[in-house]
Amino acid sequence: MYKNILLAADGSEHSVRTAERAAELALLQGDGEVTIVYVVDGEQSKTDVLSEGDKSLIDQRRHERLHPIETILEEKRVPFHVEIKHGEPGPSIVNLANEGEFDIVIIGSRGLNALQEMVLGSVSHKVAKRANCPVMIVK
Repeated sequence: MYKNILLAADGSEHSVRTAERAAELALLQGDGEVTIVYVVDGEQSKTDVLSEGDKSLIDQRRHERLHPIETILEEKRVPFHVEIKHGEPGPSIVNLANEGEFDIVIIGSRGLNALQEMVLGSVSHKVAKRANCPVMIVK
């Protein structure tokens, strides 16, 4: 039922908890696979360039943010791959969810960007409203 799982991650504590739920769900299916999506918004991209400067260091830092999530899936032997997207997180996740053949999106209730959450509404809320598949929001 939930074989193709889209896991939205930003490296926050909430997204690490989502990895636990994604792994459990994939293992329940027996042959579930997880796609981790990490969306870099314009503001984060500017900050990364200003603080790191070097593209290879920027890529390395982004992958370091996902390392705890990847570790959880590796330890539980859940197959996964990572997609890094650029743009606004909510619409980018929705587009990937709707264009791909995902059975469920798993997303944390909060992420790293508290300002965006307060001003524009939470990413998880946007995804829940617009994704064509079920959405699990993890607290």
